[in-house]
Amino acid sequence: MHISDMVMHVDEELGENTRRNVERTITAHKGVIHAHFNERRPHLMLVSYDPARTSSFDILAKVTGQHLGAERIG
Repeated sequence: MHISDMVMHVDEELGENTRRNVERTITAHKGVIHAHFNERRPHLMLVSYDPARTSSFDILAKVTGQHLGAERIG
C-alpha cells in the first residue's frame, strides 16, 4: 500500500470539538488512514490516505460537504 499525505486549509475558525468531529468524519472515509488538525495552526489539517482507494479531491469534497470552506494546499 502506498500512502500519500495532503494538507488542507479550512477557512472557518472551528472550536476544538468541531475539529475533532471533522477529523472523525474524514478518518471514517474509505481509504483515509489518519486526519488531524495542527494544534498550533488550527486552520490546517493533515490527511494521510491510500490513493488506490480515494483521492485528495474526494477527501476535499467530504470536508466541503460539511458546509466548510477548504482548499488543498499541499
